[in-house]
Amino acid sequence: MDSSTIGVALLQGGGLDWVRTLVETATGWPGVGIVFVYSFLIAFALPGPSEIVLAAPLDITPSRVMTLAVIILTSATGKAIGSVFAFHIGQEAKQAGPIVRWLERSRFDIVAWSEKQTVEIAQKYGYVGLALALCVPFFPDTISLYAFAVLEGNYWRFAVATFVGSLGRLLVTLGLVGGLTSVI
Repeated sequence: MDSSTIGVALLQGGGLDWVRTLVETATGWPGVGIVFVYSFLIAFALPGPSEIVLAAPLDITPSRVMTLAVIILTSATGKAIGSVFAFHIGQEAKQAGPIVRWLERSRFDIVAWSEKQTVEIAQKYGYVGLALALCVPFFPDTISLYAFAVLEGNYWRFAVATFVGSLGRLLVTLGLVGGLTSVI
């Protein structure tokens, strides 16, 4: 079972079901705050899909398109700030040999897999590759963010890449959902 499956299972039937319900029922301007906090937390602590914010029925503007724009920009900003927090933790982890050794010995070999994927992206495409990888809907990205943070050192570029990637991910998701609904 991969981390996206675990995240979805936790959000759907596990202890974090209330988080999903909170986001999916968020309304008004307080709902924008909920979208921001959820997106911030999903970057470094919560398992699950960041795309869930698109389901928030905020009703804050006269048109659904403008409301979606607010949701997308708020989510991308929250996720970028949360990613910078994860980046800082990753920078600290570089200095903490025992943490890295514990992760390397872990049963699921999280470090090896995420580092391999992230190293390939970082070596080939750098921060642009990170942004592109984050555009893939439903791809678990929290561990990759941490791995990338251990490999790189520029907070500003990391923040921009995660903002662009998060923005792209939500737009791609809307395109896929829109494409699917027009076919059905």
